[in-house]
Formats: sequence, structure tokens, C-alpha cells
Amino acid sequence: MISFLRFSRTGPIGVDIGSSAVKLLQLSADRRQVVDSVCWELPRGEDGLPVRTEEAVLQTICRARESHNFRGREAVLALGAEELFVQNIRLPQSSGESLEKLVCSEAANRLPFDAAEAEIRFLQTEAVRQGDTLRLEVVVLACTRAIIQQKVALAEKAGFVPVAMEPQPLALLRCYSKQYRRESDQQRRTMYVNIGAGATTVLIARGNDLMFIKPVSLGGRDMDAAVAHHLEMSAAEASALRRHHGDRRADQRDPEISRAIQEAVRPVWERLANELAMCIRYFSITFRGDPLSCLVLGGGEAAKDLADWLANQLNLPCELADPFRAFDNRPAAGRVGQWDVAAGLAMHETTQ
Repeated sequence: MISFLRFSRTGPIGVDIGSSAVKLLQLSADRRQVVDSVCWELPRGEDGLPVRTEEAVLQTICRARESHNFRGREAVLALGAEELFVQNIRLPQSSGESLEKLVCSEAANRLPFDAAEAEIRFLQTEAVRQGDTLRLEVVVLACTRAIIQQKVALAEKAGFVPVAMEPQPLALLRCYSKQYRRESDQQRRTMYVNIGAGATTVLIARGNDLMFIKPVSLGGRDMDAAVAHHLEMSAAEASALRRHHGDRRADQRDPEISRAIQEAVRPVWERLANELAMCIRYFSITFRGDPLSCLVLGGGEAAKDLADWLANQLNLPCELADPFRAFDNRPAAGRVGQWDVAAGLAMHETTQ
């Protein structure tokens, strides 16, 4: 008997809806090549800032998809840092249904929304010592069902068939763990920092094992506001200045403008460094053993000057993320770091 099996030459389309742009990325079925990718900015209002209404986002997704040659309709969506409740909690050691009940009970007391209206998931990390007892460190991730339903409905209106929805931190970890696959990489503890327009996501992992997540309310918009205040211009003008100046090669930048921007954003960078230092301190106290090996900086705001500055402030090697390093081809896709979430979503393995 001959069996006819469903066969696909492509994976799902990773759909990353950011606060200033929409990114779509699709990989081959074996997850080795980029089939297509596009970054499409949200329209800007009269104030020059991105318009984030449902209609504006929908039109942006449709235009991005229709402008390129994506195959199929299956899509994997992300729950962004601003849509998630994330917290590390400690519980008595347990497993199975008992652990799940403990997590839900503890999370219900901490959620900023009604637990009855939420989807709650958790990641088990390691046993940690608290006083004379061992307790289990767990990462809780939660989101309201209303947000999930809105995202699914939006994707369907755009012509997609959503096959999965993932928390942004898990998509990031999948992206980076594919790059660092050597046995030595799997043993080292690494901090991954994704700086987007609206927020920053901090992960610490050992190989494929996630150990710590922390959303930080700092991003590109804070840098725009700092430049606007320092140079006495509008936020839209500051955003355009930073974007156009930052996208130029280092040898083509105006040194005076570079100095002015760096002076303006330095307080924001210092706040970010303080947040990262607190994450490192919490992690080193909670998870004894090997120290962090390095910091990998990704997201749309990742830049060499910031990476070098953070390395000096934190006394930790810092490198720029390259989401395309694990693939056989490299699309011309603007700032490389901005693709880490979309790449992680596109790597999702769907069941056939």
C-alpha cells in the first residue's frame, strides 16, 4: 500500500508584531535556510510616531505579507514582553499535578489581572538552597485570554492560520540555542538581552535550559525621549535622527552628532546597566556554580557601541547577536539583531 503523507518544503511564518514594525520570517522545512523575510514599519501619525491601532497593525501585516513570496498560511505568533506577566518564584519541591497546583495558587496571588481570565504556564529550573532547605525555582509566564484571542483574530484577518503562540522569551531562547550548539556551549551560562523599541527582555540560560527571565521597562522609545530632551526636538525627530544615524557605517557618521546622541542616551544606558547588574546579582546568589560566560545583545536597539559600553560596565564579555549565523543563507534584512524573535518563531516545530 502506498501512503500519501503531507509534505512541506517550508516551515511556518514567524510573525513578530513589535511596537514600531512588523517582521515576518520563514525558513525551509529543515530550518537551515531563510525562504523569505520582511520588516515593514507601522504607519506614522501626524506626530511622527508609530500608529498602533488594530487597523494599522492589520494593514501593516497584510502589506508585509503581500510584498514578498511567503509560502503557505501557517504562522507562529509571539506574546511580547509588554503583554506578559513574568516572574521567578520559589516553591517547595514537588512535581506533576502537585507542582502545577502550587504554581497556579502562588501565581494567582501575584498576577496583576484576574487569574480566572488568564493562561498560566511555567518553566521548572533548578533546586536552589534557601536557608537549610532546598526549594524549586520556577519561572511563571501568564497572559490574559483576551490578549491571546485578539492576536489570533488579528492573524486570521490577515489571512494566516495560527498554529502556535509563544512567549517572546521562549522564541529568543530557541533562536540563540540553535547558534550555540557545541557541547561546551551547552554547559556555559549566558545572558541574552533583547532591546526593542518599547521594552527589554533579559534571559539567562545554560544551553537549552532557561533559568531566569526578567522584562525591563526600557527600550528605544526611552532613548528617543532622551535625545529629544537633550537636543530640544520632537520625539519623532529624535527617533529619525537615531535611526538614520545608527544605520550608517561607523566611518560615515558625523562625529559631532554621535557625541550628542551618546551624551543624551547615557542616562538610559546607565539605567539599563543597573537593571542588568541586579539580574546578574540575583542569578549569582540564587544559582550557585559557574559564573556567566558572556552577554549576547540582540533586538532592534543592539549596536556595537552599546555592547562595548555594557561589557566595560558589567565586566562581562558582550557580543552582538546574529540570528542568521545558524542558517545557510543570509538575507539583506537591515539591523541583524532585530530578527531574533521572528527567527525563533520560525524555528517552531509544528506537528504534521
